[in-house]
Amino acid sequence: MSEDRLDEADDLKRSINWKQGAAIALGVPMLILPSLGYLPMYVSAAAILIWGISVLQGFMQSTAYAEMATTFPKASGLPGFAQHVFRTENYKGKYDKGKLIGGFTAWSYWFGWNPILAIFAITAGSYLHGLFPVLGETFTEYQLALISGVVIFAGLFIVNWFGLKDGAILGYILAAISLIPLVILAVAPFATGHVELTHITGNWWPTDWAWDLHHILMLFGIFGIAQWSACAWETAAIYGPEYKKPSKDVPKALLACGLICLALYVLLQAAVIGVLGVDGVQAEAVSPLIPVAQAVFGQAGSTITIIMLIAAMILIIQTAYLGSTRAMHSMSVEGNLPRVFGKTNRHGTPFVAMLVIGAFNLVLISMGNAAAILAASAIGYTCANGISLFAYVKAKKHPAFARLERPFKAPKGWKHVAMLFGLFNVPLCLIGVVYLNSLEIGWTSTWVGFLVLALFIPIWLYTQHELRRADAKAATARTEHGAEEREKVLDLR
Repeated sequence: MSEDRLDEADDLKRSINWKQGAAIALGVPMLILPSLGYLPMYVSAAAILIWGISVLQGFMQSTAYAEMATTFPKASGLPGFAQHVFRTENYKGKYDKGKLIGGFTAWSYWFGWNPILAIFAITAGSYLHGLFPVLGETFTEYQLALISGVVIFAGLFIVNWFGLKDGAILGYILAAISLIPLVILAVAPFATGHVELTHITGNWWPTDWAWDLHHILMLFGIFGIAQWSACAWETAAIYGPEYKKPSKDVPKALLACGLICLALYVLLQAAVIGVLGVDGVQAEAVSPLIPVAQAVFGQAGSTITIIMLIAAMILIIQTAYLGSTRAMHSMSVEGNLPRVFGKTNRHGTPFVAMLVIGAFNLVLISMGNAAAILAASAIGYTCANGISLFAYVKAKKHPAFARLERPFKAPKGWKHVAMLFGLFNVPLCLIGVVYLNSLEIGWTSTWVGFLVLALFIPIWLYTQHELRRADAKAATARTEHGAEEREKVLDLR
């Protein structure tokens, strides 16, 4: 990386501690909302086990990411690590293939997080349409989703214009509004006796489940979809360049988010199945928490739940908005996207990336199908995790990284754990997600996912042309400046 690009990387201000980083990432537990009714459709009550295993998978992966975050303190999470590690020094030829791999990993990560804004804007529009009949008479669900998107994106842009620290303050406020009621919904059904354990123990697996190739591929796909939610708290590491003490703050933020996700994911899925039964959850697949709230708290509880869920959606949109903008900023700084996406304001906010992401998601909202968008997004997130874990293995084995300081170290032999989960992601979960998508919603979402990922190639090639042109211009300017200096010396003589 050239010196001017290093300076540009420093435009992200070190302004937050681990508590603030965790607060921003606390939108992640809300990612279970679209899948609370989805997983039981395929695996019945075993969805509880799959959530627990998936969050534990997140601990395995994030242990490696925590080490990478402290080894490369100026890198922004997964996209930053991969770009640092795969970049080839003194490469020969027109293009650096290692740089392309790192950039593609960051692009995949960006695509994994970015559509969350559209997914939850569509869901919020649906809830508003059902909660307020007067709105349903005036607007369609699509119009409400678009209005919700414009209002939420504009509000978050204004709040985060003033830096990540203010985004953390918003995270505190929304976490209090949404996380606390979510915890109550996870615990109250058990405390009030509304949970029937036979709903869980009597429907552990579907009656037609068989351990054949068809169901195994489905299971890999389910783990891929679950990972999109249950492992996403790794986003706490993406603010590495903005933590005051990254060697201490990153591991603490990751651990805090992971523990909260482990408790909430298992309890929430157990609560909805325990109250409604597998058939009841499948009948209310869009939002099974609402009938749970009705059963425990009555009709008033249902209304409060919807309001709480909308607040929760704003929190996860905030998390996704900040994570995806940092990914774009990181790609620009590393020379994998045009430099314009790396521009920051005086508060250290990558505002151009924020504007582009907001506009892109308004286009996605026009698709109107949150499930299809999620399915495409999961393809990108699975690729990002798999290749990032391979980057960790390379960083542990390659001599070029042997002398780097590692303030936080994963347990001995963790590179083998990282390789195992890297292969689990790519190719196994990737194949599974594609297979599951083809069964459920056809091939459209798969082609959309691969098309967006493939768009990186022409964008990257243009960026390399832009960089070479800038370097040539700088070299010419240096040559002309040198010639002028020589002429001045000769004149003096």
